[in-house]
Amino acid sequence: MLSLVPGPFRFAACLLLAGPVLASPTAASLPASPLASTLASPWALHAQAQEPEPRGITAEDYYRMTFVGDVALAPDGSRVAFTVTRVVEDENRRQRSVWMAELEDGRLVGEPLAFTDPTRDASSPVWSPDGRLLAIQSRRDDGATTWFLRVGPPGGEAFRIEGLEGAPTWSPDGAWIAFTRRTGETEEGPRAGWIAPDALTRTLDRSRFDGRVLTHPRYKSDGTNPLLPHPATRGTAQLFVIPSEGGEARQVTDLPFDVTGVTWSPDGRRFFFAGDEAADDVWSRSGDLYTVAFDGGEVRRLTPGPGNGAWRAPAISPDGGRLAFLHTPAPNEPTELQVVDLDTDGSFAGTPRTLVDGREQSPGAPRWTADGSALRFTSSWRGSVHLHEIPGGGGVLRAVTTGERQVGSMDESRDGSLIAYTSTDAVTPAEVFVARGDGAGEARITGFNDEWLRDVRLNPAREITWTVADGTEIQGWVVAPVGHEPERRYPMILKAHGGPHSMYGHTFFQAFHLLSANGFYVFYPNPRGSSGYPHAYTYGTLGGWGLVDEEDFLSGVDAVLARHPDIDPARLGVSGGSYGGYVTNWLIGRSDRFAAAVTSRSIASLENLWGISDALGTLEFEFGGVPWEIPEVYRAASPITWVGNVTAPTLIIHSEYDHRTPMADGELFFRALQRQGVPTEMVRYPRSSHGLSRTGEPWLLVDRLERIRSWFVHWLGAEGPVAAGNP
Repeated sequence: MLSLVPGPFRFAACLLLAGPVLASPTAASLPASPLASTLASPWALHAQAQEPEPRGITAEDYYRMTFVGDVALAPDGSRVAFTVTRVVEDENRRQRSVWMAELEDGRLVGEPLAFTDPTRDASSPVWSPDGRLLAIQSRRDDGATTWFLRVGPPGGEAFRIEGLEGAPTWSPDGAWIAFTRRTGETEEGPRAGWIAPDALTRTLDRSRFDGRVLTHPRYKSDGTNPLLPHPATRGTAQLFVIPSEGGEARQVTDLPFDVTGVTWSPDGRRFFFAGDEAADDVWSRSGDLYTVAFDGGEVRRLTPGPGNGAWRAPAISPDGGRLAFLHTPAPNEPTELQVVDLDTDGSFAGTPRTLVDGREQSPGAPRWTADGSALRFTSSWRGSVHLHEIPGGGGVLRAVTTGERQVGSMDESRDGSLIAYTSTDAVTPAEVFVARGDGAGEARITGFNDEWLRDVRLNPAREITWTVADGTEIQGWVVAPVGHEPERRYPMILKAHGGPHSMYGHTFFQAFHLLSANGFYVFYPNPRGSSGYPHAYTYGTLGGWGLVDEEDFLSGVDAVLARHPDIDPARLGVSGGSYGGYVTNWLIGRSDRFAAAVTSRSIASLENLWGISDALGTLEFEFGGVPWEIPEVYRAASPITWVGNVTAPTLIIHSEYDHRTPMADGELFFRALQRQGVPTEMVRYPRSSHGLSRTGEPWLLVDRLERIRSWFVHWLGAEGPVAAGNP
């Protein structure tokens, strides 16, 4: 077992809360130099230690991976808490715990330590303003979810604060805690809300009826089983406050819609929050900003109200004089970062000013720098995700973090002198980093994945760009086969991402490296419709799914073949999930270039999807109407329209609790291919949602990887150095 850092007893809670203290598995490799000593390439650190063994990654390597997130930096910058998730293979589950790393004068002291009970899940660490308490989310025996740990002496077991029934948001002076919880529930018990309260049909005996009576369109959500209760029986999330030492909670708001994004004014006298008065209209895309005094009373809407776009993510300046927020004027318009001066009563003192118009780069939720001079937010751009900064009065946008990678889960010290975040790239799973407030002096402080990465060989992703007929440049990446030999011929897999308004980029994809390990080139592009590019590019596929981006995919294949003449054009595969599954179904029906396909959580009929998906209103936005108004548009863009052309052997993967792209579409495509005699298999995963490939049960997730690998190996005849343990 590890000993604690010499000197004052800094982690008094560790031994009592977590039992045996665990260390990072690669503690000896962690940097202990001051932050001013910048690593030359910290996100590629593991490559320096890799052994040149000819083994690529396997599906089973997933069990060895560690996932970090939920980074929370102590107010004084002395410690950083973060969530660590590991796979418990024998039990087919994941274990989440909160870890702690100690910093001193900008350097790592000792090794990161497990800080919470390893037998219970824990996540979402939040510091109290004085840094003496750490709040976590952890469901315990009595059903409570919010618990507190003392950091430093006297330590002790995790405890609850009386009256707190939600995740805490401390007042700036630490004297009060705000939280939201649901009120107004009209039914209790395991079948609450199963029978719509406005149903016209009569239930003869509730004790004998275990079905559903539905009158509201929002009756399901991806991964839920059973279905959702009727919204009218669930109540709404309202704002409460309690003294920080605990006591009776006082309700501050009583609104017919949920209170979200609560933030305190710096003097603690007022709250700002977001909400949607049109929440009952499931087809609406709106939201507004509000303010209410600490003592309660009138809730004032600060923005124009429903029908004027969506306003969200309020952030008040340190001096309390300005409010920043995000505004999306309409669903198909860019999201703007705006700021407005405030009167003493919290009202807008003038017209909001736009700092970032969203046409070139879409901003994330803003936060002010400690001195109030600038606003910071994360934003994606050409495959990367970075922290950006813009002066509060407007000016030049600056990237605080840089490099071909994606940063996330970011936090900073009270004075802004330190920032902490996760960082991942194409060959490195996410780890925790710290840097000075301006982004300089970056250092990696965890190395959970270093050990298993030493055992495998991963090829880097090489960027490729090409131009389509209208002059638009498209970006993508290519991973070569492990053990590549220039004189040989190799198959290639085209991977299509979901969304459509998401992106591939500089992040770790085990599936890509698995195919690379088995002798495949892997090509993953960001066609029109992808996020991380100018607004016009991101929404370039509106009304034209497949019909627009088909060119991007096929011309991209041509570009890759031209660059890599050792790829065999007769052995091309295509694969993707969600919108990527749609693209897979589309391309094998519209082109004869692909010799095999794997389609996951896919879409066959847009008319069918309109009626069964939980993504209410999405297709109406994407196509400009409902199916019965423009049936020809829906049918022209539906893969089932072109299924008669399919000859590629196709593996269909679907999840039984997927309500985003439900099972019916997979079944429809499966039956159509079978009817035509196309070689096909369908794999149905139980207890699994749309997110199977990311958050599904570990055994099922790994099984899915192996099925994709083996299907392509069989049909495309990969001849590369197959990963150890694979037939």
